[in-house]
Amino acid sequence: MADHLNVGMLVFPRMDQVDLTGPFAVLSRLPNASVQLLWKDTKPVRDYRGLGLMPDARLTEAEPVDLLVVPGGPGQEDLMEDEGVLSFITQQAARAKCVFSVCTGALVCGAAGLLKGRSATTHWRSVHLLKYFGAVAKDQRVVVDGTFVSAAGLTAGIDGALRVAELLRGSDSAKAIQLDLQYAPEPPFDCGHPDKAPAELVAKLKGATEKLTAQRLVTAKRAAARLKVPVED
Repeated sequence: MADHLNVGMLVFPRMDQVDLTGPFAVLSRLPNASVQLLWKDTKPVRDYRGLGLMPDARLTEAEPVDLLVVPGGPGQEDLMEDEGVLSFITQQAARAKCVFSVCTGALVCGAAGLLKGRSATTHWRSVHLLKYFGAVAKDQRVVVDGTFVSAAGLTAGIDGALRVAELLRGSDSAKAIQLDLQYAPEPPFDCGHPDKAPAELVAKLKGATEKLTAQRLVTAKRAAARLKVPVED
């Protein structure tokens, strides 16, 4: 039997729960694996839409993990310069078999110094920020670069988690999980990427998050200076 896998998934206030729960549905089905939700304390946290999530263990008490999962969401901004969280990610990543970021969790991994020289993706509204962390930005749904796997926005986390399952447990296990989940998406509209959506809809969504995107840019530039990443604007 394959060695046991310890999966650690970061949770935090104002995250986007889909970044967590989509991959959780996949990764909790990995053969001979256990999953823990990790945060600074074990009090319930709420995602930015109000869903309650219960951490299993504190970051300071977490065992070494084989797979580290870093979700995103608006609360990611508070983690970008949180030395305790960034140190935890760096230390766990150093021994993990795989690090998996979902959505803007890639920016948190970038702030922890994990993206230098790596190819990565993130939500389409933040792909342009990856260069500030030394990453090679890829506007793709899932990007695999060695032991680092990144998924684009939200639902892409399921696709990314299946790729992680294949990397860690083989394609047969990953296919069995996909079938168990009946993951055979048939979206009613073909507008899940800005290249396919009407221009006016893309502009509307960009406008609705303009303030957050601008703040992410400011934070990313500070991270670039700290990480000594040369960037031409």
